[in-house]
Amino acid sequence: MSTDHALPPQASDEKIIYLLKTQGEMSAAELAERLSMTSMGARQHLQALEQQGLVTYTDRAEGRGRPRRCWFLTDAAWQRFPDRHAQLTVTLLDSISQLFGEAGLDQLISQREKDSEADYVKALAECTDLEARLQALAQRRSEEGYMAQWQVEPDGSYLLTEHHCPICAAASRCQQFCRSELELFRRLLAPARVERSQHLLSNGSRCIYRITP
Repeated sequence: MSTDHALPPQASDEKIIYLLKTQGEMSAAELAERLSMTSMGARQHLQALEQQGLVTYTDRAEGRGRPRRCWFLTDAAWQRFPDRHAQLTVTLLDSISQLFGEAGLDQLISQREKDSEADYVKALAECTDLEARLQALAQRRSEEGYMAQWQVEPDGSYLLTEHHCPICAAASRCQQFCRSELELFRRLLAPARVERSQHLLSNGSRCIYRITP
């Protein structure tokens, strides 16, 4: 017996939005499996969300047979997640740039990096190995709204994935924020090697960092 009626429709809709946010585009069948409902039930929820302007889809050809319909979030859905008053932030950055030039903006970012590093160093202070540091860092980043998680890869490396960027608007205005965070992670996780393998602002669906011991 299908369980798609076990949850109120709104709860299922919110879970679909969460899955598309954290996992990227998915088919109705994949969503149905994750939510323990029928494919028809998943499609009905997706159609309702589409009518609300929260999801849309693209058909991807995968060899022979019918294309695979992949669903993903619209910009309207992304706005449901915290953005730390995006427009105000961008306005303030523009004002700082006009008043103090790019050098002033660099000083602001440098100070933010120092403050963040002090906070993270404190959070990681009792960690005795790389995995413990990754766990503490992911937890601290999630508390800040980045929806972070980490995992071990088959080759022994690690992935730190951030499914949301609460400072996306600021980072879009000044990508030095992103470069600053990458350098900060490298210092926090040294001597491990840290590289960004997917970037939200470079057409990625999330930011992913590969950490190699």
